[in-house]
Amino acid sequence: MNHRRLTDILAAATDAAPEQQSWLGALVEWAVSLMDLIGPIGVGIAIAFENIFPPIPSEAILPAAGFAAHQGAFGVVPAIAWATAGSLVGALALYLIGMLVGVARLRWLFDKIPLLRAEDIDKTVAWFTRHGSAAVFFGRFLPIFRSLISIPAGVVRMPIWRFLLYTGLGSLIWNTVFIMIGWFLGSAWHVVEEYMGIAQNVVIVVVAALLVWFVVARVRQIRRERETEA
Repeated sequence: MNHRRLTDILAAATDAAPEQQSWLGALVEWAVSLMDLIGPIGVGIAIAFENIFPPIPSEAILPAAGFAAHQGAFGVVPAIAWATAGSLVGALALYLIGMLVGVARLRWLFDKIPLLRAEDIDKTVAWFTRHGSAAVFFGRFLPIFRSLISIPAGVVRMPIWRFLLYTGLGSLIWNTVFIMIGWFLGSAWHVVEEYMGIAQNVVIVVVAALLVWFVVARVRQIRRERETEA
């Protein structure tokens, strides 16, 4: 199946003319062009970039890959395999960034930022040491965190074999589910975007609420400490 054929089917399925496409549509079209050009390897490359740059949504790319497989562009199994390989490559890149930053640099940085303290890093490291495997595995099912969870894993120098194992397992499940959704939905694959967009917005709202709670709690803590010292 040539490039024009697959992208034309994609455009027809989404009822979107090129000039009407959003940035998300442009990203999906880019991913599909990779699939047309180099087959399922293109799925892996797109997902690797998705892991490194969270605004690129795998929830849109993977169903498109499933739809491409449904159209006979390539097989479902190669699509899943390459998507999982891409997940591992992208996650490993962020893990290495976390390793380069390290605990010492983060403690120094947190001491310089208002409302943050080096002990916050110590608590995070202690928590991740106890629950890191579960965090890496289940983090693969959460928008945004799916990518970012690799950084603290690298910071605490989680054994790389364990990191790759739980990243691979979680990514395999995630990729399989969404590629198969695209396969079974066929030309209606794009409806997944709406629901996953809602899920991502919920995550953003929850994270924002937690940040507000943290700021309020930390300000109150600082005030109590100053009153005690006075």
